[in-house]
Amino acid sequence: MHFPTPLSLLLLGAGALALPASPQAPLSVPHAPKDAQVLVLGGGMAGITAARALHAAGVTDVVVVEAGAELGGRMQSHRFGARGREYTVELGANWVQGTRRGDGPENPVWTLAKKHGLKTQKSKYFDGLTTYNESGQVDFRHHVKASSKNFDRLVASAGMRVPEGLVDASARTGYSLTGSHPHTAEEMAAEYYQFDWEFTTSPEESSWLACAWNNNHTFDTFSEVNLMSLDGRGFKTLVQAEAAAFLKPSQIRLNSVVTRIKYDAHGVEVTLADDTTLTAEYVICTFSLGVLQHGDVEFEPALPSWKVEAIHSMTMGEYTKIFLQFPENFWFPTETALFASRTRGRYPVWQSLDHAHFLPGSGILFGTVTGAFARRIAALPRAQVLQEVLDTLRTMFPGRAIPPPDAFFYKPWGADPRFRGAYATWPPGFVAEHHVNLRADVGAWGVAGADAQGRGQEAGRVWFAGEAGSLRYFGYLHGAYFEGADIGARVAQCVLRRGDCRGLEHVEVVRNVRPYGGV
Repeated sequence: MHFPTPLSLLLLGAGALALPASPQAPLSVPHAPKDAQVLVLGGGMAGITAARALHAAGVTDVVVVEAGAELGGRMQSHRFGARGREYTVELGANWVQGTRRGDGPENPVWTLAKKHGLKTQKSKYFDGLTTYNESGQVDFRHHVKASSKNFDRLVASAGMRVPEGLVDASARTGYSLTGSHPHTAEEMAAEYYQFDWEFTTSPEESSWLACAWNNNHTFDTFSEVNLMSLDGRGFKTLVQAEAAAFLKPSQIRLNSVVTRIKYDAHGVEVTLADDTTLTAEYVICTFSLGVLQHGDVEFEPALPSWKVEAIHSMTMGEYTKIFLQFPENFWFPTETALFASRTRGRYPVWQSLDHAHFLPGSGILFGTVTGAFARRIAALPRAQVLQEVLDTLRTMFPGRAIPPPDAFFYKPWGADPRFRGAYATWPPGFVAEHHVNLRADVGAWGVAGADAQGRGQEAGRVWFAGEAGSLRYFGYLHGAYFEGADIGARVAQCVLRRGDCRGLEHVEVVRNVRPYGGV
């Protein structure tokens, strides 16, 4: 795409991170004309929200350069079903999680949903649930209720540890210390339904403290209501309609993959897969955490060690929905079902879209797998996955003839080079300094932001925004919204030379409270 005039802002599509070569010559002569003043990488929720914040502050020349064929990021819809029975299903983000509690703050994703007329329906995960084990339908909803109480104790106990400054541990440690010890297949399935299905990782792999406040800040702040998107335009409409409100078509560049980001004291140069280069004063990266961890984009010079350590201190989770369409509905009458396999996490959660509240008559059933099991099926032939899924359904419904589906589809998010996973979560041993460094900007030669004592330094050339950087809302769409809005507003200060243009705090070396002794 040709840009006939200089632009104040340029947003680039998703790419990934690799450690770069040694520093080269300066990108340009100081104050030389550039293609843009700011490059914001990615056309998902964080990227568009960052662009809108810049626009609202007076930075009106914006171009979104997106790796995919449309805006939306991990909000991806798919036309699914046999010919003549196609429906829109959501492969990624699917729910407005939390709306508004009384006179409290409103979830901004819910605000956008109302603004753009998105069709949604409340999901009743616990009110309507049918349970199965390897012998067929068995009522173990009492275990599900118990798991909810166990989770409440886990969260409450974490809340007492935070003000005392007590160390973090795994959520499994927290469960054990608060009296929860699941052993049977039914108890483990109930715990999975409460924990893994939300965080994508098991209690062994998750931070006790971070999972607690992540849950509290979303559902205690906004409400416990979950609204499923049923809009034929797709959930991505929130991003696309919002972008259309302030961006011109000429300001959106699709199918453009970033391969290198080169930066120095004078600005930034971004190289795309087709060898196009774009220069700017600043860049905002909204790559997913998985992309940053994987190494597909070269940073030149290399990101500083404190930044790289922070990037690899978080976990990119896996969350895979498996869609099937059958000639007719043969399954449970409730919205959701839970299957207790002796193998924890093996095709446990099933949701009916052929339900009076959703897409009646669609014949669509979908299951969800997460974490290690999602990574497992990503490596298998699709025919084997289909056979395993059908075997699971035949176990759940013994004696019933279950035909081959008319349509079958799933998307392994970890295999997509634009994302490398579904969404971020904190592992055990959460360290606040790593979160600080994950958000921090990077300067000309890796020196930017504020030091550990909070002394301000000149803002960096490379900034970062995305759901992974949200301390309260990592993993949630509203986390991406808040991070994009905040970083966009901060960079606008630098673009316009107004007010405070200091970078964010970073910590050069993250240390233990006390050293290891006797080693």
